[in-house]
Amino acid sequence: MDFVVSARKYRPQVFDTVVGQSSVTDTLSHAIASGQLAQAYLFCGPRGVGKTTCARIFAKEINKKNAESAADYAFNIFELDAASNNSVEDIRQLIDQVRIAPQEGKYKVYIIDEVHMLSQAAFNAFLKTLEEPPAHAIFILATTEKHKIIPTILSRCQVFDFQRISVKDMALHLRGIAEKENVQAEDEALHLIAEKADGGLRDALSLFDQMASACQGKITYTATIARLHVLDYNYYFKTLELANAEDISALFLLLEEIIAKGFDGHQFLSGLAQHLRNLLLAKDSKTLALISVSESVLDTYKKQAEMFAVPFIFHALDELSQADVQYKTSKNQRLLLELALLKLASIGQYLEKKKS
Repeated sequence: MDFVVSARKYRPQVFDTVVGQSSVTDTLSHAIASGQLAQAYLFCGPRGVGKTTCARIFAKEINKKNAESAADYAFNIFELDAASNNSVEDIRQLIDQVRIAPQEGKYKVYIIDEVHMLSQAAFNAFLKTLEEPPAHAIFILATTEKHKIIPTILSRCQVFDFQRISVKDMALHLRGIAEKENVQAEDEALHLIAEKADGGLRDALSLFDQMASACQGKITYTATIARLHVLDYNYYFKTLELANAEDISALFLLLEEIIAKGFDGHQFLSGLAQHLRNLLLAKDSKTLALISVSESVLDTYKKQAEMFAVPFIFHALDELSQADVQYKTSKNQRLLLELALLKLASIGQYLEKKKS
């Protein structure tokens, strides 16, 4: 049997299976149930968060509810990729189709993906139809760049903003797919894949497929950080431990090890600042939920957070923030990193002197 990528195989077919967009899917479901349908919708948000998927489900559900027979409702759904069909002529062909009433069901639904790619002339040609569409036509526009949509189009659409999918929701979804595919996967590895995807479920599923293939069905944390070239959490924990012990030599050797593994110095700097931010959140049970890591890593954060007072974390974040600003313009970036580590190691002494 031919391999089917997870993003296609597990594409949601109903609203209940859409990940991380409950506010959007609930509103659309209520609109269908009540029959209060607008004639134009605009779905905005980052790539891979479910805009086109929700548009297809919405289009299908509209026709299932309103079609006299459920057999041919799929023929009432038309998709246009504006990235490759963005001319006036393409829009004119679409307008000609819109005039024709559906043979089955009540609505014809037109999904225009990446609508911001339409030329100015194409937008203008489309505007009249969008302003006064036939009663049987519903338009669903999808875009990753809402700011490029002209105001006259925006004003004629119900706008839905799709959110980046949280690491927790994404990791949970990946866990479900791993079980269906009989793939053994460590929680830390799935969280790492979810973090690397940066809010896009399609990217997460692509990385999952990559790791499942590379690891032959057993995805481990160690293999994931190696193949995705991600810096291990333990490096950040160790950096703070050495800074607390004021062990400058060990800090410099640790930095050398990180750079020798091919990691960018700025990446380490940003990651260390994120680590300190997580330590700050870990000091209060109310903010623990804001740390997007697995349970085992979260426990480690709690333990290390007990080692550091809030003033230490504030000073450390301030030093790293300054180093981050200076990094790109620095002529000796390695020295800048070492200086930042020196300052971290000296915060304890500074705070002691300030007390006395």
